[in-house]
Amino acid sequence: QVQLVESGGGLVQAGGSLRVSCAASGSFFAIPEMAWYRQVPGKQRELVASITTGGRTNYADSVKGRFTISRDNAENTSYLQMNSLKPEDTAVYYCHADYYRDYRLRRSDSWGQGTQVTVSS
Repeated sequence: QVQLVESGGGLVQAGGSLRVSCAASGSFFAIPEMAWYRQVPGKQRELVASITTGGRTNYADSVKGRFTISRDNAENTSYLQMNSLKPEDTAVYYCHADYYRDYRLRRSDSWGQGTQVTVSS
């Protein structure tokens, strides 16, 4: 019911910045939380940052102070601003949304296809 499309990934040098975007579309009642995850080969997918409709945010310790998550509720879009990038930030970054399917607040979730972020040394 919710389609997520990421954009903005690419190749940057260590110390550089990048902003990735996630646009949500489809049929839903509300999206109370949007989040960004990342995954590298051999590791489980990890939460990077999340944000609620009210603006409450949560960050992984590894990115706190460097990354900033935001969202435009009117356009159902989330953003992850990544500064002071390190080679260890290299991963596929996935957008995730927890959403209510209808007015009865039946909850579901959806994943984007992912966007590659590569940080060179």
